[in-house]
Amino acid sequence: MDGFSYVNIFDTKGIEYIVIIIFLLLLIPFWIILNKKKEIATELRKALVFLSAKIKSSPQGLYYTGQHTWTFMERSGAATMGVDNLLVHVTGEVRVNYLRQPEDEIRKGELVAEVDHQGKRLGIFSPISGKILKANDLLTEDPGIVQQDPYERGWLYAIKPSDWKSETQDYFMADEARSWLSKEMERLRDFLAVKLAKYAPEQSHVVLQDGGELSESLLAEMPEEMWLDFQKEFLEPR
Repeated sequence: MDGFSYVNIFDTKGIEYIVIIIFLLLLIPFWIILNKKKEIATELRKALVFLSAKIKSSPQGLYYTGQHTWTFMERSGAATMGVDNLLVHVTGEVRVNYLRQPEDEIRKGELVAEVDHQGKRLGIFSPISGKILKANDLLTEDPGIVQQDPYERGWLYAIKPSDWKSETQDYFMADEARSWLSKEMERLRDFLAVKLAKYAPEQSHVVLQDGGELSESLLAEMPEEMWLDFQKEFLEPR
């Protein structure tokens, strides 16, 4: 045909342009994922300010463990134990499954209970060694108490401690507890940013309420894999 000339792109830089275009097309999904993760992290940082104020209101006369349980020596010599404010805020309504019975001898760090939300469970580990005196029957009758009042009526077990002084010496109290909880809130923000991007990027609206505040039960609608990761990173004894 007049005026038509054939150009072999392999003899020109055309193939280089095609390679660049393909590379950019492949890069776009990764760019979207990375920016989604950054967006979630930014919003979570803002939202944690609100939830942090609630969690830092936890009583300061208790011994807090790094596994989000607490213990307190009663005047009778029995030590009560339970779960902390952060744990009940992120899980929402749960049922406590007792795994040990009165008269059982337990050791610090042993699994003694589970909190269960529609089949998704988190293990609770004893903060002290000793003999179980009783479990809190109120939680069997009204499971919601553990979320509504985790430090008073929502305790889990009463235990006769066998080595109270040495086993509680590295726990957190008062200002130290507040500082530790602040660090845990930051760790929670990072955890959520990573895990939401990995497991459920479409669920960020469930975690973040209108106005940017964190949902009171932000793990409730999350997949079981996220509960398992939370267990490993926040609750497992180290």
